[in-house]
Amino acid sequence: MEFLKTIKRRSFISEAVYVFLNIGLAVLLMVIIRTTGSIWLAFAIVVIGKWRIFAVRPRFWLAHIQVNLVNIIVSLGYVVLLYVVNSASIDDLQTLLIQSGLVMLDIMWLLFLKSQSKRKYIVIQAGVALFLGITAIYSLSYNWIASPVVLLVWLVGYATARQVLCSYDDEKHIELLSLTWGLMLAEVGWLAYHWTIAYRLPIITNILLPQVSIILICFGFLAYKSYDSFYHHQKVRINDIILPLLFTISIVSILLLAFNNVITGIN
Repeated sequence: MEFLKTIKRRSFISEAVYVFLNIGLAVLLMVIIRTTGSIWLAFAIVVIGKWRIFAVRPRFWLAHIQVNLVNIIVSLGYVVLLYVVNSASIDDLQTLLIQSGLVMLDIMWLLFLKSQSKRKYIVIQAGVALFLGITAIYSLSYNWIASPVVLLVWLVGYATARQVLCSYDDEKHIELLSLTWGLMLAEVGWLAYHWTIAYRLPIITNILLPQVSIILICFGFLAYKSYDSFYHHQKVRINDIILPLLFTISIVSILLLAFNNVITGIN
């Protein structure tokens, strides 16, 4: 009985330390961005925080990086959003409130969503990484050349597709399908680089949301529903994808046709 109590005590302490460290990391990144304005220092802290990826023999590093790509994308995207908000021409109180909201969202990711292993949560994890990753790329790349933008979009596509496909136990073509999805997103990313459009957010008018982020998350949702239908029925059933298809067509059509006159270009 004493042994069981000891295990429970250690488990509680370990859990409390885990929660404290994750909350501390989210807050620390905000403090670094606010006090130094350095995105690179915050990036370095994120990379140092992923030390466990490399706490194995070098031959396992690539596999560990692949498994943790989605989490890395979300962490770096969080830093980028903190930096973008900090650089926006808004008053300090509003900046603090927005960044505090981002901190709360990051804590929810770290303490709840990241650790979930059911497929529906894995899909949500991939969706968060896709939206946040694309938003971060196009929020920073307004003065970049095309090649790194396209490469990063491909990486986000590859990582998010692999995240979802690995939740299907007997899928034999994970790498091929992930690479293909990454290529498709990279093509859209190349087009978006030459025609980057962003929306001013309500109330926070100095912060822009890239149009391509919304379009790609819609395409990603449709692709997931199509794959899931094919996986279970060996064909894509129209009943399984009709609503996602109509939703995607509607959103993309509205963005491209109705809102192009009230948007602002980043590039």
